[in-house]
Amino acid sequence: MTYRLENKVVAITGSARGIGFSIAEAFGEHKANVMIIDLAQEAVDAAVKSLKDKGYQAAGYVGNVTDSAAMETLFADIVKDHGSLDVLINNAGVTRDNLMLRMKEEDWRLVIDINLTGSFICTQKAFKHMMKARSGSIVNIASVIGFMGNAGQANYAASKGGLIALTKSSAKEFAARGVRVNAVAPGFIETEMTAVLPENVVAEYAKAIPLAKMGKPADVAKACLFLASDESSYITGQTIAVDGGLTMH
Repeated sequence: MTYRLENKVVAITGSARGIGFSIAEAFGEHKANVMIIDLAQEAVDAAVKSLKDKGYQAAGYVGNVTDSAAMETLFADIVKDHGSLDVLINNAGVTRDNLMLRMKEEDWRLVIDINLTGSFICTQKAFKHMMKARSGSIVNIASVIGFMGNAGQANYAASKGGLIALTKSSAKEFAARGVRVNAVAPGFIETEMTAVLPENVVAEYAKAIPLAKMGKPADVAKACLFLASDESSYITGQTIAVDGGLTMH
């Protein structure tokens, strides 16, 4: 399917590797102009080179999503350099798992700061540009853990549950300016982290999933393409679970 994203300027946080880079590849394949945003210059440069080697349009920006002033400048630079900001994918995120009784406050704060506050900051700064254009799409990468909770992940669950609520509130605020806000909630996805799990552990996870298998980063990317494009022009404030049916209700 083609999503008519030619030359749309798409900024993706935390996109130098992992699911974020898979999302970047998908937008590049659909001829969007992909903005890689991540913490390390070397990683950003490598990601941009990889995309350009495939013939995709790409540029890179180094920034920390928790730094409000830096992100304001970064989005202004994107608009100055590329003429617009059409899509924002809030993908940057971390985990610091531990049981509640053992969780350090700094690990709580770090996860909330990056996953939730970072998404708030980027949404706020990006919306200023989208508001002027009276168009745009923001997609937040949440998680099924934001619906379900998970033992040992109180900080992560709170950050992703908060991100789902932030999606709804910002969608209501931004609708009058023609800007849509939605979220994708991945379930168990094959990543570098899950690749090291023993086969029996993966098999146990699969038993809980109606489709009986883990998803792929491309499955998450496809949902982002849909929500970013005009194909979803009457959808806002929604969270789409990409989880093989794990959280259906």
